[in-house]
Amino acid sequence: MPVLETKYVFTITALIGEVVSAGDIGHGVRRVIPIIGGEVRGEINGKVLPFGADFQIIRPNELIELEAKYALESDDGTVIYVENKGIRFGPLDLLQKLKRGDPVDPKLIYCRTSPKFETGSDRYRWLMEHLFVASVARHATRVVIDVHMVL
Repeated sequence: MPVLETKYVFTITALIGEVVSAGDIGHGVRRVIPIIGGEVRGEINGKVLPFGADFQIIRPNELIELEAKYALESDDGTVIYVENKGIRFGPLDLLQKLKRGDPVDPKLIYCRTSPKFETGSDRYRWLMEHLFVASVARHATRVVIDVHMVL
């Protein structure tokens, strides 16, 4: 069997707006966090378009399910749709600090996602022909996503 390896490809820094809560939906608290811009740097360079959101469910045990949907625009004008699903988990006191917007060392919080990309561009078709995993760091006004391609 081939050994699974990954290769770093780029970092997405998504700027985020104020959290909106739909309240307790029976199996957790639904939150929506607007994505208002940002940048991508690495094998793709460009910007995060100012629309989209992270649709979260915070489970009673504070396990947070993430599902972000947004778009990138490369420096050459190509639009790339992103759907990024994952989880965030860590010590309760640190998760509460994150909710308040207080700084927390990202190394103390487990946050991993599996981004999926879509584009009609032949130049970036490789994004649809590979699987990706990402390590995510949540900050008060931004989310930093280091994207790795599974080889």
